[in-house]
Order: sequence, then structure tokens, then C-alpha cells
Amino acid sequence: MSARSFRTATLIEPILYSFRRCPYAMRARLALAVSGTGHELREVKLRDKPAEMLAASPKATVPVLVLPGGAVIDESLDIMRWALARNDPQGWLAGDDAGLIAANDGPFKHHLDRYKYPERYGSDPGVHRASGLDLLAVLEARLASRDWLCGDRQSLTDAAIMPFVRQFAAVDRAWFEAQALPRVQGWLARQIASELFAEVMVVRPQWVPDSPP
Repeated sequence: MSARSFRTATLIEPILYSFRRCPYAMRARLALAVSGTGHELREVKLRDKPAEMLAASPKATVPVLVLPGGAVIDESLDIMRWALARNDPQGWLAGDDAGLIAANDGPFKHHLDRYKYPERYGSDPGVHRASGLDLLAVLEARLASRDWLCGDRQSLTDAAIMPFVRQFAAVDRAWFEAQALPRVQGWLARQIASELFAEVMVVRPQWVPDSPP
């Protein structure tokens, strides 16, 4: 786990700097919620990042978790594993497939970005959509014999990958639903419809210094 020290006032509970729609922040919030880890959530705008967040983590991306005592965890998977190591009531850590998550965070995210933002990358969205679909076929095959990616119950791997598949599906919902991915579609729909997901997706106002938590 990568954590570093950050001088700050004494905290009663961790502070999470987050952006609601960011898939990395989303999966961090899911793990914090399922573990029951109390924290102050500070919703930020990525074009108006607060100085407090930048002082804690110069990488300037969410999520950033500032712990009581001043340690900082600013990688989403590290936040997930830290929270679940403290309390894991649903056994999420039993399904931590680092290889599958790496394929999501590497190749799949690469194609997702170039499919969703072709103007930004100067890319052919059709080519990257097709490559992303090939990677989703791996998940489809994985789900052929199980309800979840690592067994018969939701795990860290499902929560870590789902926000990115959700983003891919949302680019062209009708196209996605027409693909031969019934198991991936059902897996995604179950998570989006869950009380846990609704809890972490509550719309919050932008945090500003001295605003109530």
C-alpha cells in the first residue's frame, strides 16, 4: 500500500476527496461504504480542486484519503484494500483478482477513453469500442459459470471493475444492450440497482473550506 505522511489538523475520521462520476473515486467509495468506514466525504470539482486536496496529494486526482494522524492514501485500489483490511463483513477481499483488475485498469481503460473521448485523443471510436468489447467478452466467459467475477458473491474485483464497464455502457446504451453480453449486462445491472450503489452515488454539493461536512 502506498501511503505517505501529510501534516494536518487532528482528524476524528478520515477525509475522502472525491468526484461523484469518477470511476476510481466510485470504487473507493464502494469499499468505504461496505466496510462501514466512517469518513468525511468532500465532493470536489476537477476544474476547481481545493488547495487542501492538492497539499495532501500533488498528483491532483481523486480519490484522496487523508487518515487521522496525517497519512495519505491516494490510489483507489489501496483505499479499497485499506478499508476492507479494517473490516470486511461481506468477504470482499476473498475475491481480489489483481490480474483481472490490471486488465481493466490498463487495456480496457485505454480503449474506453479513446471510445468515449475521440476528439480528445484523435482516435477512431469504432476501433476502440471493438477492442473494449473483446475485453468484455473475457468477463462474459468468466461469468458463464458463476454469478460474480470471483465466485458466488460480490467481491472487491466486481466493485473495482464495474464503474468502468458502467462508463463504457453509457457511451451508447442502445448499442451496448444489443451486444451478446447477457451475463455482463446482468452483472452490471445488479450492481447499479443495489442499495450500496445508490448510497455512494448520492449527489452532493461541491465542498469548499469551512463548509459543513
